Amino acid sequence: MSKRNTVVSWIAQAVAAVIMGQTLFFKFSGAEEARALFTELGAEPWGRLGTGVLELVAVVLLLVPRTAALGGALTLGLMGGAVLSHLAILGIEVQGDGGTLFVMALVTLAAGLVVTWLRRDQLPVVGPRLGAARATSGA
Repeated sequence: MSKRNTVVSWIAQAVAAVIMGQTLFFKFSGAEEARALFTELGAEPWGRLGTGVLELVAVVLLLVPRTAALGGALTLGLMGGAVLSHLAILGIEVQGDGGTLFVMALVTLAAGLVVTWLRRDQLPVVGPRLGAARATSGA
């Protein structure tokens, strides 16, 4: 990976880790806002706690260079679910937040996409194939 791509990846990794990391307190402490959100989704408390655990795993993976690609992929899955939950059930604005949670999910989704794309050759199973395809195409 080029120096530029490494810097861009680290910026995206940090953005995703900070956003997901700051929500962990609310999920694990059972904050009223988090409980209300997951109650509306029909997934309180197991959905709140399970999502919190998976987001914690994603944060750790993102901050370790060797596992950042996995962290990016996990972030894509988690934030894809968050965005879909907003669009299908919760709405863009939740509890009068002006759409802040939705925008944070979109930003984190984009950061996860950047990390996963830039580090795609480091993904287990599919990574070597993606790296070989890039080498044969001249990219």
